[in-house]
Amino acid sequence: MIRSFSPFVLILALSVGAAGTKADDWLRFRGPNGQGQVEGKFPLEWSADKNIKWRTPLPAPGNSSPIVVKGKVFVTQGTDQGKQRHLICFDRTNGKELWRRTIDFNKVEDTHKTNPYCSASPTSDGERVVCWHGSAGTFCYDLNGELQWSRDLGTFHHIWGEASSPIIHGDRVYQICGPGERTFVIALDKKTGETVWESPIEPDGSASDKGRYVGTWATPLVITQDGKEQLLCALHKRVVAYDIDSGKEVWSTTGISSSRSDLVYTSPLVTDKVGVVFGGYGGPMFAFRLGGMGDVTEVNRMWHIEKEWHPQRIGSGVILGDKVFMANADNSGSIQCFNIENGEVVWEERRTSSGPHWGAMLHNDGKLYVQGQNGKVHVFAANPEKFELLADNDLGETSNSTPAFSDGDIFIRTHEALYCVSE
Repeated sequence: MIRSFSPFVLILALSVGAAGTKADDWLRFRGPNGQGQVEGKFPLEWSADKNIKWRTPLPAPGNSSPIVVKGKVFVTQGTDQGKQRHLICFDRTNGKELWRRTIDFNKVEDTHKTNPYCSASPTSDGERVVCWHGSAGTFCYDLNGELQWSRDLGTFHHIWGEASSPIIHGDRVYQICGPGERTFVIALDKKTGETVWESPIEPDGSASDKGRYVGTWATPLVITQDGKEQLLCALHKRVVAYDIDSGKEVWSTTGISSSRSDLVYTSPLVTDKVGVVFGGYGGPMFAFRLGGMGDVTEVNRMWHIEKEWHPQRIGSGVILGDKVFMANADNSGSIQCFNIENGEVVWEERRTSSGPHWGAMLHNDGKLYVQGQNGKVHVFAANPEKFELLADNDLGETSNSTPAFSDGDIFIRTHEALYCVSE
């Protein structure tokens, strides 16, 4: 199938090219800096019997996303109702399992049937792989599966479980630990696992003093403001930028809370100057200018939209130019395009056939990829004027995961198997 892109779509794609990275290794959830931007040439169309390089069965359903490191694909996996938690390594060329490291965990940890254990994706710096198995701990392995260190970071209980993925940046591992009891943001030495700094998140627990559910499942990201790196985290009441070296709060903005909950599932979306965050469980959406000192809500907020009910938002979106693209987790499978300047909806498309979108959106060469719960991956043009479907790719298996893009191949995790899509 041959598709043509209008000039404004090509210009839009080129305008964000600098934000992407050559897609050799895919070292963390959502790729380079977690913004879903990737360069290179990747398949547009596939099915269960088209453009599939290999398919490897997985032992149980799971929501975590694969990463790709030096010819190997890694996924986290829970089995036996969370009593066993695994990091599994596969050969990227043929899907053969190379090794599996298993942690036995016999304590009680809450979760939800839609969020199986080990939902946090692994991360790597090209030499080591770090995974967070919730209450079972954080573990670091070399690429051959030798344990380098492990940490018990405490017990976490939330009715919907955990899912925040760690990231490696410089010499440290950064992690939002929670939701549940004793929630916090932590920086660990990537070589030893020792704590560099730790900052508590208030309040702890699954519900606030007003009886509303609270929690964050977002993954942190690194931004640069005034020449200094900061760790940006979407927490369950506010967005906080931490000094990356000390863990001290530099600035923050409120806006996530609603009359029903203090929940956030998606990670922050950012440009060099602006951030956008979506609350969960029908919560608000808002944009703000990055930077400042202290509580910058009044001076930095651009807009804040709270309705009686926004669509449920679980997978993160993508910013391209002056537009925000978002696929929602409502039953209608809605996909929306917003103006970043005011939050107004430019267009909306309902893709009921896909079911809710739990997977995060990814951008490649003027195309946007997003996977629905039924396993169907929509590919549509990054068109700021209208929805323009390019392909519907159906593997016939359900999924809550986000694909990984690496060197021309797309790696897709379903509840049944791990796939390599390749032309």
